[in-house]
Amino acid sequence: MKFIETRGNDGQRPASITFSQAILSPMSSFGGIYSPESLPGFDQDFLQNHINSSYKTLAKTILTNFAIDIEGAVIDEALSLYDHFDDPNNPVPVEKVYDDLFVSELFHGPTRAFKDMALQPFGSVLSAVADKRNEKYLILAATSGDTGPAALETFKGKKNVQVACMYPDGGTSDVQRLQMVTEDAANLKVIGIHGDFDDAQSALKTLLTSEAFNESLQDHNISLSAANSVNFGRIIFQIIYHIYSYLQLVRNDEITLGDQVYLNVPSGNFGNALGGYYAMKMGLPVKQIHIASNANNVLTRLINTGEYDLRDSSVIPTTSPAMDILKSSNVERILFDMFGAERTKELMLQLDSDKYYKLTAEELAQIQAIFAADFCTDQEGLEYIKQAFEVNYVMCPHTATCFKSYDTCREDKSIKTIAYATAEWTKFSPVVANAITGENFEHDKEALQVIAEKAKVTMPAQIAELFDKPIAQKTLIEKTEIENEILAFLK
Repeated sequence: MKFIETRGNDGQRPASITFSQAILSPMSSFGGIYSPESLPGFDQDFLQNHINSSYKTLAKTILTNFAIDIEGAVIDEALSLYDHFDDPNNPVPVEKVYDDLFVSELFHGPTRAFKDMALQPFGSVLSAVADKRNEKYLILAATSGDTGPAALETFKGKKNVQVACMYPDGGTSDVQRLQMVTEDAANLKVIGIHGDFDDAQSALKTLLTSEAFNESLQDHNISLSAANSVNFGRIIFQIIYHIYSYLQLVRNDEITLGDQVYLNVPSGNFGNALGGYYAMKMGLPVKQIHIASNANNVLTRLINTGEYDLRDSSVIPTTSPAMDILKSSNVERILFDMFGAERTKELMLQLDSDKYYKLTAEELAQIQAIFAADFCTDQEGLEYIKQAFEVNYVMCPHTATCFKSYDTCREDKSIKTIAYATAEWTKFSPVVANAITGENFEHDKEALQVIAEKAKVTMPAQIAELFDKPIAQKTLIEKTEIENEILAFLK
């Protein structure tokens, strides 16, 4: 399978590239990114044949159908990392909360967030490709809280790979910050910045496309890549769990094979939703994809009005900080798939220059045929967390946003919904504890203990041990200092 550029070709780059090339160099002409030239398809027979398949078997088959240029042994090694999740036989359990609402829990990996589903195998594949080529890579990551810990975890100690991870100081939970700043592997650099996630992501994209920065890296014989979902190596692994979750409902006799479902995704950078979109296009019986946002509701406005408007906008800090994002990178791949490279380039460059674009009525109709959207306030999120707790389900504030769009976006109440839990409650315990008890908790440690006691659950060892680890990463800088800080790290 070949990968092509979302904003067209500038005549300086190849017209198409392989999967391995796309994951090693994820940025394309005119500041665009890469998307698959075509998607493999599957029919009901494919789903029937995989009803009882393990997650790894399903994943291997889907990756094989994509015909990526990665050796089978490398894929097997990458997928074997799912054996280290809570339940190797079921790394993505699907829990029934209400009769027609099921939560696909994507957080049972080492950092207790859905980013492990993609970054665990992706990191293994990328480092194997770099090692085979005998090339050294700097992996950049910008995080609103979950990508960073997952990227650091997957790449720590890997040969031929160094990682520089940027996060907004004060923009993550205590646990998320501790997961990053306690990492002490020599090939990892964690950089706190004064700013928000959009500042970190903007810095990442600028560095990826900066000729001067790339020339500086070449002086060290280092090439540049990224662990954010601008990299299709992340997205390809995010398609799989949508298909697996659907098959889980079939296995559990909650739906009949071929029944349509709603997919309900808490969305910040739109990678999770994009995986569902690709799964739908490949043949998964999906009625519609519901996008759940928080008060940073640019995606809600885009899907409901066709306008992407960042004028006079700034990030609003919320209780679901991993979604405190205004510029969602993976919307670009949707635009490209629906409207082509020329229109995508026009829209994205307009967003860069004017902080605004507007879809035509016909384009908006295409978007709304696939997506519906709503947003959830912090107060509404607390209420949804409390309601779920009353039926013995504990969830994080990001997952709670799905319960709002579950209430408001379904046109056909007979169709069942798969919502996606993107983080474990342990990552945002003060918010969850406040929803359950009505009390305020300043620090994660006390809140974790309260929830564990009230919910009669055990805190995962990966979380409990964080509070006793020494702080190894202490860098906190202005965003203008990022490039120099990274170059100093490489020296």
